[in-house]
Amino acid sequence: MVSSESSASTAQFAVITVIESIIEMKISITGRIALAVSTTLAICLSAFSVRAQDVPGIEICTVEKTMERRTSCLQSNVEFLQKTILKLTADHQQKLDAARAQIEGLKASLASLQKIVEDLQTAQKKTAEDLKKKVDAPTAKDSAPAAKEGAK
Repeated sequence: MVSSESSASTAQFAVITVIESIIEMKISITGRIALAVSTTLAICLSAFSVRAQDVPGIEICTVEKTMERRTSCLQSNVEFLQKTILKLTADHQQKLDAARAQIEGLKASLASLQKIVEDLQTAQKKTAEDLKKKVDAPTAKDSAPAAKEGAK
């Protein structure tokens, strides 16, 4: 079995060799950039795969032969599920709190807009009444002089 250090150094050596060959071949600049990016990506992926650890999650416990290993596997699954439930509960509670705060803000905005609409409607009614009074007032004045003329 190859150790992780030797496989990482082998990958780095391969990348260095490719880069040296690129320089010697005098490839176009875009070709060099593309090759450099791909080799850098290969280094990152190889380094990541070397350091990979057991990722927590649901495991198939029926594969285990001994009862102790099955029990351990099941306990691991239970712990994973409990952590996941706690995390999801916290996330959803945070979303609910944010939604409640937004609802309260919208309620306040609605109340202020309703007040503005009521004020505008009151002002519109007052303006309509004032306009009606102005229209009615000159006709009363016009009829008064006509009555005086008819009396002369």
